[in-house]
Amino acid sequence: MKILLIIITTVIGSVVVVEGGLRLIFGLGNPPLYIADDEIGYLLAPNQNLRRMGNQIQINQYSMRHEAIAEAKPDSMFRVLLLGDSIVNGGWWTDQQEILSASVAKELNSSANSVQVLNASANSWGPRNELAYLKRFGLFESQVLILVINTDDLFATAPNSSVVGVDRNYPDQKPLLALTEAIERFVAKPKPLPNQNQEKGDRVGSNLQAIREIKAIAEAGNTEFILAMTPLLRELEATGSRDYEKKARNRLEEFTTQEQITYIDFLPIFADFPQPEFLYRDHIHLSPQGNHLVSETLAKSINKDEE
Repeated sequence: MKILLIIITTVIGSVVVVEGGLRLIFGLGNPPLYIADDEIGYLLAPNQNLRRMGNQIQINQYSMRHEAIAEAKPDSMFRVLLLGDSIVNGGWWTDQQEILSASVAKELNSSANSVQVLNASANSWGPRNELAYLKRFGLFESQVLILVINTDDLFATAPNSSVVGVDRNYPDQKPLLALTEAIERFVAKPKPLPNQNQEKGDRVGSNLQAIREIKAIAEAGNTEFILAMTPLLRELEATGSRDYEKKARNRLEEFTTQEQITYIDFLPIFADFPQPEFLYRDHIHLSPQGNHLVSETLAKSINKDEE
């Protein structure tokens, strides 16, 4: 009986130690949560503040990756609204102080006082998700609106909430234990996911129309609009962009010229970098070096508008 009690105590103690370590060191058991939305598709649940893999993640009352803000902007403040997907958001792998919006703010604050760069973003958002967010929440009296997309976003589907609570990357509630999340994330086979790529028709055209409407919202608010697009890593490699991507890129360039949109294409900018692979952490997301290059370029384009 005593031996059994020792075994049980040892097992429980080990579980408690492992559970505590997973929570304190890796932030497991406390993932950023999402909420489904009929119009936006999904967005980060408001008012979250947590640490994940050692990185702070803060979500404010407007589902932005930013500290809480006053909707009414002080007259002395220069406000920029950065709108985008996981590249703008930074994900769990980027600390709050190192996300793209924070880097742009640092660049701007070197030459201006009272600058605020807001970050409205979520993983895998496309132009139609971002348009729906703007329609819901507005521009927050921003003087500049920057929409950051990547090549894949030209083919993004319409807003859809089917992944929320199903895909382990879009949880809508916290797991019972950090151990539970560790097993689900690193051991268990992923759940079958709904197919979101069945939308027919001209997706590129639909997304260009969404960008046109985003620009119209900016113009109505007397807000400068800038569109920026980052490439996929393979577009910088020997194979380059695929034919359908080249066609979509050409359509985008013609569109921005026709609509008189300030457009920053990072493909040639990244191609000029000595070792473009160092700008990425994977095939699409940016490394700290990539973030720095993008934030520096965006800040320069904003400074031109301020002059």
